[in-house]
Amino acid sequence: MNWKGVIPAITTSFNKDLTVDYGFIAEHCRWLLENGCAGVVALGSLGEGATLNFDEKLEIVRSCVNAVAGAAPIVVSISALTTSEAVALAKAAADRGCDGLMVLPPYVYQGSWREMKTHVAAVFHATPLSCMLYNNPVAYGIDFLPEQIQELAMEHENFEAVKESSTDVRRVSAIRALLGNRLDILIGVDDAVLEAIGVGALGWIAGLANALPRESADLFNYGIQEESEKAFELYRWFLPLLRMDTVPHFVQLIKLVQAELGHGNPRVRLPRLELEGIELEQAKKIIHDALRSRPQSANAYALPNRK
Repeated sequence: MNWKGVIPAITTSFNKDLTVDYGFIAEHCRWLLENGCAGVVALGSLGEGATLNFDEKLEIVRSCVNAVAGAAPIVVSISALTTSEAVALAKAAADRGCDGLMVLPPYVYQGSWREMKTHVAAVFHATPLSCMLYNNPVAYGIDFLPEQIQELAMEHENFEAVKESSTDVRRVSAIRALLGNRLDILIGVDDAVLEAIGVGALGWIAGLANALPRESADLFNYGIQEESEKAFELYRWFLPLLRMDTVPHFVQLIKLVQAELGHGNPRVRLPRLELEGIELEQAKKIIHDALRSRPQSANAYALPNRK
């Protein structure tokens, strides 16, 4: 599959009773594609995947697949406490028509390289789908080193991409030095996207794109096309918002940006709580300050089709 471009890790919208709003999720997928995104990732950490039961996950996959109707790839995040559950989810997601898998280490257990290799290999083997390894040592405590990624790439043909979220863009060049163009590398940290493109990243698993897909696509394209002046001016405007993707309350913050822009709501599932007090006030100030100087590209937005 094509791992290039801006591929948002989508939020999971909830109704007032905190059931999943599948209709909004379908609409959201279409809106993102209409505004420059190249695909979507469902069930990730931004999508509060750990709070969703198995049936909810599969219904979200079905909603996303049906919404885009083959127009762009649907990638499903595979994360679980056990390897057997991860394999079952991978197979079930494939049966429901997704195009690729984003493979995480197991929740909670921070094992050895031998154990982590066995886990991700089992998911790679579970289906013939194209797989992207998610490396986020900050969040998950497991760091897939470039040499380990090389080892996996030599052994698994359907391992085709890496989401690099170590926050060190030197990892992008280190992986490329070992593997050349064998793997597509995507940056998974919003406030490092231009730096990662500079050393060879070809895609962006984006967070703030849930609220600002057109600006995200413009920023990425300026970087890829080496339009440095345009890229930097847009980056400078965007950075206060992009930095919301890199803090513990990133889910609440990104959903708040969506709500402030009229495309979503701030509801989250426990154990998360919505922002309040000074933290909420400060976040809203950042959002409103940014929106007052929003780039002209916002005028080109396709509007959501609310039925």
